[in-house]
Amino acid sequence: MEGQELPYVLVDSIGGRLGVYEDHLGFLKKRFHLITMKEYIENKTFLSKKIRAIYIWYHKPAINEELLQNLPNLKVVASAGVGIDHLDLKLLSSYGVKVSNTPFIVSTDTADMGMALLLASSRRLVEGHEMAVSPDTEYFPADWLGVEVSGATLGILGMGKIGYKVAERAKAFEMKILYHNRNQRKKEEESAVGAVYCKKIDDLLQQSDFVLLAVNLTPQTHKLIGKRELELMKPTAILINISRGLVVDQDALVEALQNKVIKAAALDVTYPEPLPRDHPLLKLKNVIITPHIGSATKKTRWVMMEEMVESIEAGLAGLPIPREVLP
Repeated sequence: MEGQELPYVLVDSIGGRLGVYEDHLGFLKKRFHLITMKEYIENKTFLSKKIRAIYIWYHKPAINEELLQNLPNLKVVASAGVGIDHLDLKLLSSYGVKVSNTPFIVSTDTADMGMALLLASSRRLVEGHEMAVSPDTEYFPADWLGVEVSGATLGILGMGKIGYKVAERAKAFEMKILYHNRNQRKKEEESAVGAVYCKKIDDLLQQSDFVLLAVNLTPQTHKLIGKRELELMKPTAILINISRGLVVDQDALVEALQNKVIKAAALDVTYPEPLPRDHPLLKLKNVIITPHIGSATKKTRWVMMEEMVESIEAGLAGLPIPREVLP
């Protein structure tokens, strides 16, 4: 692009809590003229017609109709990660704006996170650590026990790329695998991981020792797990959520955990994030909560950035956009 003006790309901020990573800047600035939201707001008259793409990191900047109306030359929005519930695809499409995400690179790390939460909750690792380092601990009780993973039944809700990778890992732990999905997997795919399809969610919930959520957030999966579903689970079962917080009715989950309807929960996602500091989930011993770090490894975040750049460059060149998300 030597001798040419770099394309103007809107980002929320640089560095800090939610901004573009500092160590990504060198790569990005060779390809784009980055404009922060603060710079855009301060110089709308000039920048409105310049900006041709939006780079969404940690769901920021937020896109609404007012912003779209003010960016007449916007062509493409690239969003990090697999979830697109923060975007109004129909609205963007109505303005002729194409959307991409990065669904494939996140699947391995997120599946690893799912297994990490399963293992941590089953063997009570967080509680164990707290006991081991507490100044009040005088002895380790002999009856402080977890539950076995090997031979247990894992029910996976959502057998897409992430769910299937979880199944591959669970097979290595000699787990029995049940799954529910919009579409049944091919027989050879099921055989490869020893997975059995459950046409009805209820059947999976009733049989599973661990229930792992790996679905996309859609109107159909909003509060997919509520009071009724939790009551179908075994009282010894553990719920693991690596999808989206709103897939679970959190009030019902609190009640189920307090009343021992299920044994425990391990959550990489909540709603909102972070939870209010006085939220009852934060006070329960039988809950592990992590700060939505399913794909949070250095390598994966770098590749996510590269894929977003690839999508923006393709969109601005009028080429097919890799990983385009259709409305």
